Amino acid sequence: MRERVVAKGAGALADYELLEMLLYFGFPRGDTKPRAKALINRFTTFAGVLEASDAALREEGLETDALAALRLVTHAARRMGEADRLERPSLGNWEELLAYFDTALAGAVPGQLRALFLDNRNRLLGDEAIESVSEVRDAVAETRLIFTRALELHATALILIRPCPDGQKPEAVIRGDEVLATELQRAGKLLAITVHDVFALRGGQWASLKQMGRLKG
Repeated sequence: MRERVVAKGAGALADYELLEMLLYFGFPRGDTKPRAKALINRFTTFAGVLEASDAALREEGLETDALAALRLVTHAARRMGEADRLERPSLGNWEELLAYFDTALAGAVPGQLRALFLDNRNRLLGDEAIESVSEVRDAVAETRLIFTRALELHATALILIRPCPDGQKPEAVIRGDEVLATELQRAGKLLAITVHDVFALRGGQWASLKQMGRLKG
C-alpha cells in the first residue's frame, strides 16, 4: 500500500485501506485490515470513522495511539481548511468585497490598476498590480497582459480596481476604464473568464461600471 501511495497517490487506495494504514500507528504488530473493515461497516464511511466519538471507537478496541492517529487526520484537514480560507478570502458578495477594499487596499498606489483574480467560487487567487504597457493607454495590450496572468492562475473571474489619485472623484476616474472593460468582456467570453466589475475607489467612496450601467452581464 505504501508503494501504491508513493506511485499513484492516496486516491489509489480504498477507504478501508487508508484506514488500515492509519491504524498501523496504534497496532504496529498486528493485521489491521479486519479492524479497518469492521470500522467502515459500523460507521459507513471513512469520514464516519474519523467523526466517531472516542467512546464509540474504544468500543471497537481502539486505544490512545490509534485514536491519536485518527484525530491527527481530522485536525490536519481542519487546519488546511482554515489556512485556505485565510489565504483565499471569498469575495462573492458586496459585504465581503467592500470589507476587502477597506483592508487590503489601504496602501494601494493611487491611479494604479489592480486586478483581483478569482476562482469559480469567487475566492481570491491573486491581487496584483497591472503595470502600464506604454505611456498611451492600450486596451488590447492591457487585456492581453491581464488574461495571460489570469490563465496562469487558472482564474475564472476578474474584478478590476483603480484607487483614485488625489483630487479626483471615482465617477470621473472610472470612465477612463470603460474601453478596457469592454475589451476585457469581449476577450473574456472567448476564454470563459467573467469580468464581474470595474471599480474606482477614494476613501469610503467608490464607483462601479456595472452599477452605472456601463458594464453588461
